[in-house]
Amino acid sequence: MSQGRGSAVGATVLVAALVCLWIQAEVAHGATYVVGGSQGWTFNVVNWPKGKSFKAGDTLIFNYDKTIHNVVVVNRAGYSGCSTPSGAKVYSSGKDQIKLAKGQSYFICSYAGHCQSGMKIAVNAA
Repeated sequence: MSQGRGSAVGATVLVAALVCLWIQAEVAHGATYVVGGSQGWTFNVVNWPKGKSFKAGDTLIFNYDKTIHNVVVVNRAGYSGCSTPSGAKVYSSGKDQIKLAKGQSYFICSYAGHCQSGMKIAVNAA
């Protein structure tokens, strides 16, 4: 019988250790968000960030048709005016993953008329 108890204690300790490692990994890697949910990066996603709490280290996943869209990291003026500043980072894989830094981040699609049709988001990461 004592062997059975030892096995149960060992299993409990192992499970507790694995839970601690999982929690630590979650904190270290941050949350992952699919921009636009199941519809992905498309028109009218401008309000998608509302109600979400983003943190530095979280990852945004942009899923879209790379033949008709892109993702451009812009500044506040680029976001407001739907324009791409020189030197802006442009993503075009159709499955882009962007890790958030602390503070405000702005993203638009630079294809003609897309940003104006709500294909842009502003995210504030704590």
